[in-house]
Amino acid sequence: MRADIPETDLYQMLAQPYDIKQTEVDSKKPPVLVLALDGWVEAAGVTRAAYNQIKKVSEMQLVTRFNTNRLLDHRARRPTMRLVDGVVERLDWPAIELHHLRIDNHRPLLLLHGPEPDHEWREFAQNVVGIALGFQTELVVGLGSYPAAVPHTRSTRLACTASSPKLIEKLDFVTASLEIPAGIQASIEVAAAAAGIPAIGIWAQVPHYLSATGFPPATMALLEGLSELTEVDISLGSLVEKSLATRSRLDDLIVQNPEHVTMLEKLEEAYDNLHDSRIQLPSGDDLAEELERFLRDQ
Repeated sequence: MRADIPETDLYQMLAQPYDIKQTEVDSKKPPVLVLALDGWVEAAGVTRAAYNQIKKVSEMQLVTRFNTNRLLDHRARRPTMRLVDGVVERLDWPAIELHHLRIDNHRPLLLLHGPEPDHEWREFAQNVVGIALGFQTELVVGLGSYPAAVPHTRSTRLACTASSPKLIEKLDFVTASLEIPAGIQASIEVAAAAAGIPAIGIWAQVPHYLSATGFPPATMALLEGLSELTEVDISLGSLVEKSLATRSRLDDLIVQNPEHVTMLEKLEEAYDNLHDSRIQLPSGDDLAEELERFLRDQ
């Protein structure tokens, strides 16, 4: 029997679960909801870069559009005006949308993307979870990144925010115990767990001196972590080559300044001795300033 996901004032359903063309794989494995919302902490644009790579390698169908007139403050998130020879052609308004994704012969994904809402977080999270339940979602995975005192010369580590210890065991995550301000994805993850859907956020650690620039190695690590959690093989495309080129450029820059070499060595020592409290981390301010200037000039 077909059952509709009911609409509310907060969203419009453009496709119901039974409208989605099913493959043999789809019918065997329930979807995973992936959260890739902009906002709060977003170091090096890693989440957006991961979203763009997922789009490139998947077949997408729009299923839900959220009411941004209620959710967003348009003074903070203004529309973009397209102006051609003095004539306004259109306004492009920010959108929060949910897409159904199919990648080769893998389980389907539901991908939530757009700006982090300014209003009605609790209702938004409950609505997202309600839609996820309508699609019989098995898992919720949030994507994110944050600046950390780590060197670019080492593999990118992933930290996590999980709804249970069992999920933490799935990957070699960096874990911590602390109190920090939460983003909307944490609200969705908590609401999902309360509704019986396991939820986990995975966060790529970006070298703090590169947090204002792109850092492909972190994007690659985030996608690899997502692939392992979802069992969906997401092609990395040109990210492998871009990662190697980025690290090579940074190495060439740093070797020119002995002070920068020293600071990098301290970061590497701290990385290699993650649990050694005796390691004193450098601030990295001088290194950050010159590296960012170098990258802007490329």
